[in-house]
Amino acid sequence: MSQSTSNEPVIVVEHLTKVFRDFWRRPKVRAVRDVSFEVHAGEVFGLLGPNGAGKSTTLKILLGLLHPTQGTVRVLGRSPRDVKTKQRIGYVPEESYLYPFLTSEETLEFYGTLFDLDRVERRRRIEQLLDMIGLRHARRRPVGEFSKGMARRIGIAQALINDPELVLLDEPTSGLDPLGCREVKDLIRALAQRGKTIVLSSHLLADVEDVCDRILILYNGQVQAQGTIHELLEERRRYRVTLPGDCPSTMLQRILELVRAELGREPDVDHPRRNLEQFFLEVVERARRETAEASGVGPTRGVAEYLAPPRPRLEQLATTSSPSPAPPEPAETPPDEADRQAADEKLKRLVQDR
Repeated sequence: MSQSTSNEPVIVVEHLTKVFRDFWRRPKVRAVRDVSFEVHAGEVFGLLGPNGAGKSTTLKILLGLLHPTQGTVRVLGRSPRDVKTKQRIGYVPEESYLYPFLTSEETLEFYGTLFDLDRVERRRRIEQLLDMIGLRHARRRPVGEFSKGMARRIGIAQALINDPELVLLDEPTSGLDPLGCREVKDLIRALAQRGKTIVLSSHLLADVEDVCDRILILYNGQVQAQGTIHELLEERRRYRVTLPGDCPSTMLQRILELVRAELGREPDVDHPRRNLEQFFLEVVERARRETAEASGVGPTRGVAEYLAPPRPRLEQLATTSSPSPAPPEPAETPPDEADRQAADEKLKRLVQDR
């Protein structure tokens, strides 16, 4: 699927309102109230809020499953109800509704057929997706026998079978163990690096903080906060100083005495620590290296190759847009060759001196 090259935001929502009505068309629930936001290409955007805040309603409107009562919504430059728009979207619902009698391979085959992929391309993508989610060994097991976490992985794979430009994720790490959560978060960031646009809704705030560039917090259908993670979480009136590990204790004491003298009170001092997820992953990785045979989900193998290549870095873009491109850098010389060339130059200089 070709990636959008327009400068227009991938998603534009302006003054969105959604009112659910009863049988007599009387207003029953105002689920979303005057919500506006934009999402740009390659961005990971998080929708947060308690139950009933309007997150799922907003996602369904972006998918074209619900029609807004008021306001405008454009997805990939079109109405979200346009069929051509839907072909460029991948969606992972909160519950993975899969046919239990189909195997994981047959499930991906089914969704690939829905997108009218030819047989050769379909098989290529299925192989890469099974490697990506670590379920190649379970390709012929019925999905109905899978744990919730394994079914979740298949749900994520089916959302990527069409190489979408926009991926909507509703509770993407639901049912996954900590290792699976880490892998899904790494996958989300990798997809964003490849130019995909991700919109996710989650109650796991640590997951959102790890992967999102910007977030929007809803309550009672209204926007309560919106911005980048850094802007919203940075405490500008507090400071943290990190000293190197080999710092003498006497230096620390002098710093603390100076702070006490200036502030007139005792500063808070503690040691940094890893979070539990990081510690858990280290323990599992050590056990995996020491175990010959693994059970459950196998190791994942990175992002599927057919998905868009990584975006060029900013410095590469600047070089490309320059009117007079810089000459190509010389190829890196192997260490042994570099040593030989240096010796030859030194020998030439000695001969010339004589």
